[in-house]
Amino acid sequence: MHRLRALMKTTAARLSALFILLFAACAVVLVVYVSSLSQRMITSQTQEAILEEMASLTTAYERRGITGLVRVIAVRSRQPGANLYMITDHNGLILSGNVEMIEPGVLDITGWTEEPFYYSRYGETTEVQDLHRAVAHVSRLPNQMILLVGRDLGEPEQYRYIVRRALMAALGMMGIGAALIWFFVGRKALKRIDSISDASIQIMGGDLTRRLPVSGSGDEFDRLSENLNAMLERIAALNEGLRQVSDNIAHDLKTPLTRLRNRAEAALAETGDENAAREALERTIAESDQLIRTFNAILMISRLEAGYSAEATTKVDLSAIVGDVVELYEPVAEEAGVTLNSEVTDSIEITGNRELLAQALSNIVDNAIKYSTGSCEKPSVTVSLTSSADAIRLEVVDNGPGIPESDRHRATERFVRLEKSRNQPGSGLGLSLARAVMAFHHGELTLTDGRNSQGLTVAMVFPNSKNG
Repeated sequence: MHRLRALMKTTAARLSALFILLFAACAVVLVVYVSSLSQRMITSQTQEAILEEMASLTTAYERRGITGLVRVIAVRSRQPGANLYMITDHNGLILSGNVEMIEPGVLDITGWTEEPFYYSRYGETTEVQDLHRAVAHVSRLPNQMILLVGRDLGEPEQYRYIVRRALMAALGMMGIGAALIWFFVGRKALKRIDSISDASIQIMGGDLTRRLPVSGSGDEFDRLSENLNAMLERIAALNEGLRQVSDNIAHDLKTPLTRLRNRAEAALAETGDENAAREALERTIAESDQLIRTFNAILMISRLEAGYSAEATTKVDLSAIVGDVVELYEPVAEEAGVTLNSEVTDSIEITGNRELLAQALSNIVDNAIKYSTGSCEKPSVTVSLTSSADAIRLEVVDNGPGIPESDRHRATERFVRLEKSRNQPGSGLGLSLARAVMAFHHGELTLTDGRNSQGLTVAMVFPNSKNG
């Protein structure tokens, strides 16, 4: 009973009931309309046939007199499926025809009978249940005799009876079929809703690995489940990122904070050496600035990965950003002995945030210069910008030691620093920030081999909106 009440509350059950009522109303209206139209057509045809018969009999009377009229009526009365014929004197005494008894008052009118009347033919009983119903036209001859020509209503009434039975049978079968469909469709929908509810309860209980069931039919339940599963995947990724950030902050920032404390303690101990204390304070400030930059990068990555940014997006020129970043890092590259090149031919515009894109490209170029230094005789970094029908690629290529393919995915995670980079300054957030910026711009950050399989190519790949 509980499941039945729950089934009755489902949208499928309510829609089914609404469709049943709507279809039943349309069916009743259609059948009533067809039945009344058919009845009017039969009535019209009956009246036309009676009038034609009356005109024929009137002509026979005019040509042959009453004797000829009686003979014609006698002949036509004996034919199969004959009309009703009756001729009486002015007192109502039946002289000829195929009617033995007629309802009183019918012969008192002239013209069409207002209502169907009861009658019986010769050889039939006069019991009420055996009487027939008919309509007729009554006329008076010049000699005051009464002529009645009518039509039995058995066929039209039988037709209406058949229509009513067909309607009731159709409505009955429709109701049974709709109830079965209602039950099975609603029951199936209820089962799917129950499974979704069970999965939701487990998810709310803390099992974020659970996902809503998808049947594969592609209906609205599947689309809802797929969207909710995508949302759960996003929530799980954010939670995992939050956990990683917490762990990384606890581990990777503990060392610089401890170093800060030790330097401050050492500065307090150097009571007699003002220069040493000043130098310790300057190193403490520099270390604090690095910590602030690290925290800012963490906040920016978290904000971008959460899909939110208060920064405005406008049309930006990637070639101009490349020029500014290359110009900014040319002195740094020259001091490090690295050749910094730019390969930009055309001006390419995208919709994005200039500051975020410049920050991401700066991080990549800074890493490339940092890890190319001293790696070979002629270290070089090349920044190129190209456009194709499918994508726009902003690549930074170096000829340094590169990153093994097995470690490239880890290289874009927060605070991850590979063994070869442990002797370089940094916090391991540069590529992670660049990946978050690309995700914000619906692009992709890829790491592949450099040219001639030497070094590393870091590509910022943007979708080409002009072609898609």
